[in-house]
Amino acid sequence: MHQDAARFLSQPVAAQPGSPLRVAVYSRIAEAIRNGLLTPGSMIPTETELGADMKVSRTVVREALMLLEEDGLIRARRGVGRFVSDTLPRIGIERIRPFEEVLGTAGQQLEVKRVQVVRQPASEFAAPGVGVEPGTDCWLWESVLIRDGEAIAHLQENISAQPVSLGTGPAAPLDIEDDGGSTLLASLNKQLGRLPGPGECQISLSQVGPSRAKLLDLRPSDPVLVLTQYVRYGNRPFYLAKCLVAARAGHLSVMQSLQS
Repeated sequence: MHQDAARFLSQPVAAQPGSPLRVAVYSRIAEAIRNGLLTPGSMIPTETELGADMKVSRTVVREALMLLEEDGLIRARRGVGRFVSDTLPRIGIERIRPFEEVLGTAGQQLEVKRVQVVRQPASEFAAPGVGVEPGTDCWLWESVLIRDGEAIAHLQENISAQPVSLGTGPAAPLDIEDDGGSTLLASLNKQLGRLPGPGECQISLSQVGPSRAKLLDLRPSDPVLVLTQYVRYGNRPFYLAKCLVAARAGHLSVMQSLQS
């Protein structure tokens, strides 16, 4: 095992209020896997070694490893040991990430096809999400996400067109360059660094409707998953997106932890 991984795993863990210790152990090992400290296919330390390093009992470590195996992060080989899975479960919408990352999969090319970029008055829906009054100008970026030549999602992203203050600097309009091949959130991350959040994603089910059906090659009555993403910056509403995901996009994961 690499020294960086050993150093990371050897730090003692402590349970958070209301959360069992096994969840803290699970989170520590999962973070090492997700961050590449424990590489796919590599062998992880034994229950005894992990328990000694983290200052927890072997029983707690065993429970955490069982959960990691259930979630597909590790696999066990009888009589040999436990190994990091060769293919990790895809991270879903539990993190603030551009939708081309959320819906992209290994070995499949995902294209962002821009439909329009327009400055328009903020609707009653969009205004609170970007921190302005209804009728105030905001930017709308509309795109279709295409995977392996097949349209899988329709995306509308909103951000204020008014001067905004980022950090300690004076308020100024955001000048976001549209390269035609990235979502607005990806462009914001490129210019500002990854948005710190916090964020919230609301999930609902709807019908695609006539106009969006044409963009996604669906029937107007076909069901779509609606992901509404809110992101705050400096504790103020900043970015709002609504993504309609067609059934052909496949599964979308939401990572969870056992809390009791």
